[in-house]
Amino acid sequence: MKNNTHYDLPSIGDARKRSKEKINIERELFNIPAECRGLGNGRNYFLRTYGCQANQRDSETIAGILEELGYAACDNENEADLILLNTCAIRKNAEDKVLGEIGNLKKLKRSNPDLIIAMSGCMAQEEGIVNEILKKYPQVDLIFGTHNIYNLPKLLFNATVAKEKTVEVFSKEGEIIEALPSSRFMHHKAWVNISYGCDKFCTYCIVPYTRGKERSRLIQDIIAEVKDLKEHGYKEVCLLGQNVNAYGRDLDLQNGFAKLLEEVAITGIERVRFMTSHPWNFDDETIDVCAKYSNIMPYIHLPLQSGNDEILRRMNRRYNSNEYRILFDKLKKAIPGCAFTTDIIVGFPNESDEAFEDTLKMLDYCQYDNAFTFIYSPREGTPAAMMEDNVEMHIKEERLAILNEKVAHYANLNNQKYLNQTVEVLIDGVSKKNDRILSGYTRDNKLVNFTGNAKAGDIVNVRITAVKSFSLDGEMIEE
Repeated sequence: MKNNTHYDLPSIGDARKRSKEKINIERELFNIPAECRGLGNGRNYFLRTYGCQANQRDSETIAGILEELGYAACDNENEADLILLNTCAIRKNAEDKVLGEIGNLKKLKRSNPDLIIAMSGCMAQEEGIVNEILKKYPQVDLIFGTHNIYNLPKLLFNATVAKEKTVEVFSKEGEIIEALPSSRFMHHKAWVNISYGCDKFCTYCIVPYTRGKERSRLIQDIIAEVKDLKEHGYKEVCLLGQNVNAYGRDLDLQNGFAKLLEEVAITGIERVRFMTSHPWNFDDETIDVCAKYSNIMPYIHLPLQSGNDEILRRMNRRYNSNEYRILFDKLKKAIPGCAFTTDIIVGFPNESDEAFEDTLKMLDYCQYDNAFTFIYSPREGTPAAMMEDNVEMHIKEERLAILNEKVAHYANLNNQKYLNQTVEVLIDGVSKKNDRILSGYTRDNKLVNFTGNAKAGDIVNVRITAVKSFSLDGEMIEE
């Protein structure tokens, strides 16, 4: 245990607060103080990312900062001078995985006392988790939150040079911080933040507390980033936000997301995607723009969560099942061949057999290409965590198994139409399971594994020779 400490602890009470004040756009907040320059020279960092695309994008920023400090990336924890875990708090099993990993790192710390172990991300924003780590995991040297990434040089200096056990986690609405460095993990596809935070406060969700107030970047900053990526050879961008459809409301932009999406399409970058959409904010103007531009990909992730109106009300989702169906039908009609995926929670407090059947009926109606399904996990500090959790675990597990079987059925059914067809694939690289097989995604976000002679970043035509529930196999068509 270090003798010196520097603590700025999270507060879920502060994280709940929302004001009507305009969000600051900071363009000079990030800097590397003189004493921090070269801090990483001759040192390696190991960065592991858990959770969503927003965390992936944060990790690219963290990597960019570390490399400006002189650190070099490594793939082996045993070779690292700094191990940083960028964490997810969306479900308890995600937290348990991180805590298990931190526990395993105790041996490395014992053998290398100069090793710096750091934790960032959404778990760092949770009061209970930070208190547990401070009490039970003395091997952790540095904890910083989602609002504190820009300050990483100073925090690392405290932990590495000043030998202070450092915790800096702001629980606030947040700001927009531009001009942060970035080390992109891919060189043909890029995540582009368009907004941060969420004001929906779904009763089960921790994100509004860990990510702050809904706040939008300026259109000109986003477009400048997309144009720069295009000039550097990127083929695809995915516009990111906890709720992309609410983009621009804080900037008093009417139909803000539709306007932004059109501006991004006009740049001419070959593929445009976006996530995540909230059905409540998905307007007709956005649907029209999606249908108008061929470089906006025909794929939409549209979280359902439940097909039962009472459960949706208790979740504070702000739409009912009929409203969701109307939106789904509009999208399907406007965008021919569009693929749909969704999120579904089973076992939410007070979910009856009849309520679960309503979810299955919605699945039968929409016949999604895929669904990300979860057993309800109470998150400390959220309203749902205070509801009586009256669904027994074995029932939740049975419902999840039934749901997953139906998801796989429709995924396979949707994929059957691709057999012997030719599809356009943007190559990510070689398959994780076989380095003689290439892997990439179609316009409608189908994973394709195929044979051929090409490289990551190429867009090629592939004839589909075999169909699985969640992927396609094929052969590249040589031109």
